[in-house]
Amino acid sequence: MIVCASLHNLPSLVESIGTWYQMEHILGAAYHWSFAPHDLQFQPLLVSPRLCYVHAHPSFLLFIVPGIDPRPLATMICLFLSIFAQIFQSGWTGVNERTFVAVKPDGVQRRLVGEIVRRFEKKGFKLVGLKLVQASEELLREHYWDLRTRPFFSGLVTYMSSGPVVAMVWQGLDVVKTARKMLGETNPADSLPGTIRGDFCVEVGRNVIHGSDSVESAQKEISLWFRQSELHRWESSSSRWLYN
Repeated sequence: MIVCASLHNLPSLVESIGTWYQMEHILGAAYHWSFAPHDLQFQPLLVSPRLCYVHAHPSFLLFIVPGIDPRPLATMICLFLSIFAQIFQSGWTGVNERTFVAVKPDGVQRRLVGEIVRRFEKKGFKLVGLKLVQASEELLREHYWDLRTRPFFSGLVTYMSSGPVVAMVWQGLDVVKTARKMLGETNPADSLPGTIRGDFCVEVGRNVIHGSDSVESAQKEISLWFRQSELHRWESSSSRWLYN
């Protein structure tokens, strides 16, 4: 049996259910979910004797459940995922778009957190998640998995784990694209005055801040750094002065 589900819906789906323990009862299999870029492989991955999945496309998971009548289970799972897909997708569009922003250890040590938060708030974006964390090497290796073959990868992980990081989730219209413009270029020398890196950074190896480069990356990074219970839904009194 093959069941198809959107990859980006799964973290929200799992959090909505509560735990994978409950999902295990639905699928009848022990399953450990790690939502990270390196999961996006075009090869089978066995997760239990009764369940495996194949990534046929970066945006989809194909569940294969051998030895089970596909019709009732497929109907149940597809209906279940479809409902949560609609809920999840509506949370990532328009004024509800979210992005992941992290003040790196050098930015924390230089006491730039308040200034960075001030810029995002004055722009009109809404803060829905915030925490100070000492990131583990395991977390950072997942976060920077796409850079694993680059010669600076080990140094980057060491640098990012050298001190606390302020992880944030901001919400608003076109927040991903706008945040990237507010941050400036990766190399501070190429960043315009008025951007965060243009104003506060000198060297690319100490560029103060990270921001998701796409909506898809934001979804992955938010799921990696935050639990659903750490993301808050609240109504801003200034929304009607920002949006029509």
